[in-house]
Amino acid sequence: MTDRPFGVRLAAAMETRGPLCVGIDPHPSLLAAWGLEMTTSGLERFAMAAVEALAPEIAVLKPQSAFFEAFGSAGIAVLERVLAAGRDAGALLLLDAKRGDIGSTMAAYARAYLTDGSPLAADALTVSPFLGFGSLGPAIDAALGSGRGLFVLCRTSNPEGASVQLAVAPDNPARSAADSAPPMTLSAQIACAAADLNAGVGPMGSIGLVVGATVSGVGADLADALAAVNGPLLAPGIGAQGATAADLTRVFGATLDRVLPTASRSVLDAGPTARGLRDAAARTLDEVRRAFGTG
Repeated sequence: MTDRPFGVRLAAAMETRGPLCVGIDPHPSLLAAWGLEMTTSGLERFAMAAVEALAPEIAVLKPQSAFFEAFGSAGIAVLERVLAAGRDAGALLLLDAKRGDIGSTMAAYARAYLTDGSPLAADALTVSPFLGFGSLGPAIDAALGSGRGLFVLCRTSNPEGASVQLAVAPDNPARSAADSAPPMTLSAQIACAAADLNAGVGPMGSIGLVVGATVSGVGADLADALAAVNGPLLAPGIGAQGATAADLTRVFGATLDRVLPTASRSVLDAGPTARGLRDAAARTLDEVRRAFGTG
């Protein structure tokens, strides 16, 4: 168990290192661009080069589990070493695995990724609430009990997500029967549930949300809910997916102080040299700080 909650540690890292998360996505095209083979050895050389270049300077590194899982057990072993090396170098590690299930299966995921002593334990984990926010209970308990965090999918950047996330939920616990306001979308209800878990925690809670920087708009109900979340807002989509740092002000408005933009390919494309990776990350961070009015 860590001595400080994830929200406290993340706030400090964003303050000292800047609000940026860099993904470690060993995509086949990137390995090829770096002159590496699609082997476990190539995977490890890619991932460790990214960790060694970025972990001493970047607030959060986000390994994408799927690219490691594609290599089987040997790839998972590489992921374990990446998590350990990144943590030892001073970065917070967010494992992007988007796990979501029910009951004992969710509890098993929590033991794997959020429990002291597990070789796959990270500082935080991405999770999916689309089997019901309550299904995340084991992960929430494990994260908060061990000083770790979660980033819950809320309003994702992929266009297909809107058909589910913008649907109006039939039950609306956040509003009373006498309230004439329109029903909330599912994404807004997810944000309200996160807000309840983070209430009264300073400087911010450990249950964050994933809201894509490329979305056309979050809607009034989600904007209101995000303002009350009191937790970190992970914003993928900067760079290769088409969003710019300036788009963050449009999407997040008054909640920018809790936004953690994430970039992957736009930084990794600058490899394989450590200098190239660091310079690309620094340029992205400078753009973010200018957009936030802090640079």
